[in-house]
Amino acid sequence: MKLTKREIDTLACPPGRKDLIVFDDALPGFGLRVTKDGAKVFLLQFQPGGRTGPRRRLVLGRYGEITPGQARRLAEAARAAIRLGRDPAAERADARRATAERQKRDAEATEFTFTRLIDEWAAIALKDRSASHRTEAPRALRTCFKRLLGQPADKLTAAELQTVVDAMAVDRPVMARRVRSYARAAFNWGLTRGRVSGNPFDGVVIEARETKRDRALSDPELAEAWRAAGCLPYPFGPFLQLLILTLQRRGEVAAMAWEELSPDLAMWTIPAERTKNRKSHLVPLAEPARQVLRSLPRRLGTPLVFATLPRERPDATPLSWRPISGFSDAMERLQDEIRAGRLAEALLSDGGVGLPPLDWRLHDFRRTGVTVLAGLGTPPHVADRILNHIEGTIRGVAAVYQRQEFLQQREAALRAWAAFVTNGRAAGLRVWLDHVRQEAGG
Repeated sequence: MKLTKREIDTLACPPGRKDLIVFDDALPGFGLRVTKDGAKVFLLQFQPGGRTGPRRRLVLGRYGEITPGQARRLAEAARAAIRLGRDPAAERADARRATAERQKRDAEATEFTFTRLIDEWAAIALKDRSASHRTEAPRALRTCFKRLLGQPADKLTAAELQTVVDAMAVDRPVMARRVRSYARAAFNWGLTRGRVSGNPFDGVVIEARETKRDRALSDPELAEAWRAAGCLPYPFGPFLQLLILTLQRRGEVAAMAWEELSPDLAMWTIPAERTKNRKSHLVPLAEPARQVLRSLPRRLGTPLVFATLPRERPDATPLSWRPISGFSDAMERLQDEIRAGRLAEALLSDGGVGLPPLDWRLHDFRRTGVTVLAGLGTPPHVADRILNHIEGTIRGVAAVYQRQEFLQQREAALRAWAAFVTNGRAAGLRVWLDHVRQEAGG
C-alpha cells in the first residue's frame, strides 16, 4: 500500500505478534513499523553495499511527531545519500556516539574541579619533591584561589585568575609570582594527562616589580621578637624560638622529627628529602635551642616535634598528627605579643618606645642571623653552610668535597648567635672570640 495518513490510521499489530512492518508501494524501502503497544514509526530499509550487503534500517521518526509526507521526504534524501555510497544509519550512530562522548567529557570537566587538579598534581607530580614544597605549593594555591576551588578546572578563565593575582601582587609580588608558577605547573601537568584542555595561567601576567628584600632586624627588634616568642604557648612559641636560634627555613623547622635529633639534642640532621637543595644538612644546636627542645611535650603517636591535628578533622586519631602550618597566623600572634610589650613599655616609661614598624617577615630571621654573624667575624663560607647554601662562596668541585667541613666553625657560630639572641651583642662577640682564640691555640 501507499503509506498515507488514512492507511496508516487503520493499521494495527495483529494479535500475538510484537510488531508489523508495512512497506510503501511507491518508494522502495520506505516503511512503517507498528508495535503491539500501538506505536507507529517510519523507517527506511536499505543495503549500503547493494544486494550483497547487510540489510540496514534507518529510523526516520515517530508517526504523530512527523507527517507521512515529511517521512517520505526524509526517506528520499536518505536514498540519495545511499546512492552516493554513504550509510545514513552508520552516520547517525556515529553522531549519537559523538554526542554521548561530548556529554561525558562535559560532565567530567564539570566534576574535575580546580581543587581536584591541585590534589592530583600534588599526589603525583610532587611526590619526589621536598616535603616543604609538597606542603607549601598546594597550600598556597588553595589559600590564594579559595573562591575558585569548586569551579571546573577547564572552565577557569585567565581574566578571573588575573583579578586574583593582581590583588595579591599589590602587596606581595613575590608571593604572586610563586603562586602563578605553582598554578601554571599544575595546569601543565593536567594538560599532559588530558585532564584539562588548556592552561589559563599562560595568559596571567604580573606587572608589579619584584624588589629583592634586604631587611634585617635591628638589635632591639630581635630582642623583642625573642621575648615575644617566649611568651607564646606551644606550638608556635617554641617553633619561633627554634626558627630564630637555628636559622633554618620555616618548613624545615615546622616538620622537625624527634628521630632527626641526636640523643643529647646537640645535633639536628635534616634529611635530604626535606631540604630545598635535596642535600642532607647538619645543624649544631646551641644550649638555648636544646633547652627549648627539652621543654617540649612528646605527642603520642607522632614523631613530630611540632604536631597538630587537621582542622577539618577535630576527632582525628593521633595517627593523623601532621606538621604545623599557618605561618601567617604565627606571625600575627608574634606581632600582637610585640605590640603588647611595646604598649606596656610605653605606659611604664610615659613615652613612646621608638621602634620601627613591624614590617619584617619570618624569613628575615635568616638574613638577620647572617648579618650578625658577619659582624662578629664569621667567614662567609661558614654562614653559607649554616644556611645550607652548598653553592655559596665555595663552588664547583670544592663544594662537593667540603660538605662535611666547617662543622666546628658552624657549631661555634650558632653558639655565638644564640648568645647574641639571648644576652646581646657583647655576649655573642665573646663566644666567637673564644672560638677564634681556641683555633689559634691560645
